[in-house]
Amino acid sequence: MSLESIMEEEARLAILRELANEDNKAMSSARMQKILLTKLWIDKPREWVEVQYLYLRDMNAVTLLQADTVKIARLAERGEYHLQGIVTIPGVQPPSARDRV
Repeated sequence: MSLESIMEEEARLAILRELANEDNKAMSSARMQKILLTKLWIDKPREWVEVQYLYLRDMNAVTLLQADTVKIARLAERGEYHLQGIVTIPGVQPPSARDRV
């Protein structure tokens, strides 16, 4: 597995976690970009974050809304189940037992 793939899997898990921590379970790609940079030191453009959002949508882990030029992801039930360890989503790092929501 390449370093890029590992980073993407880690970022996708981080995205799900951050969404779970929000009161409304949603966040814009612009805000998520800043969180990934400050928490994980993943320095990628907003478009890269949106590609991760699209992947998570395709896996039924999030739903997406378009708001002006950014996308807003909202945690879906399957994404919550992944964080709880009930299901495994391919391409998303599994949470460790101590990290489960």
